[in-house]
Amino acid sequence: MNKTIFTKIICKEIPADIVYEDNMSLAFKDINPQAPVHILVIPKKPIANLDEGTEEDKTLLGHLLLIVQKIARKMGLDNGYRVVINNGNDGGQTVNHLHLHILGKRQMTWPPG
Repeated sequence: MNKTIFTKIICKEIPADIVYEDNMSLAFKDINPQAPVHILVIPKKPIANLDEGTEEDKTLLGHLLLIVQKIARKMGLDNGYRVVINNGNDGGQTVNHLHLHILGKRQMTWPPG
């Protein structure tokens, strides 16, 4: 996988407003927020998209969802929030590094896309 903007953030080559980090993941504020709270959660392991995840990655993938919970609490999203994973071109994925969007502090609409 080529070095993406997210890989550069993980390596601290470019700055980001980091809200959480551990040995498996990193979370930071989106530079183009679509809600008052818009956080991206990424694995430090380079996985291009959800389809590239394997059985070997199931602990990591579950970890990312638990980190979403932790960040939602930290950001005060007690009234609810949306988690989005865009996958591939038709899914709206613009960076080829798996990432989860946490969107909150406003009423979400349906359908989303």
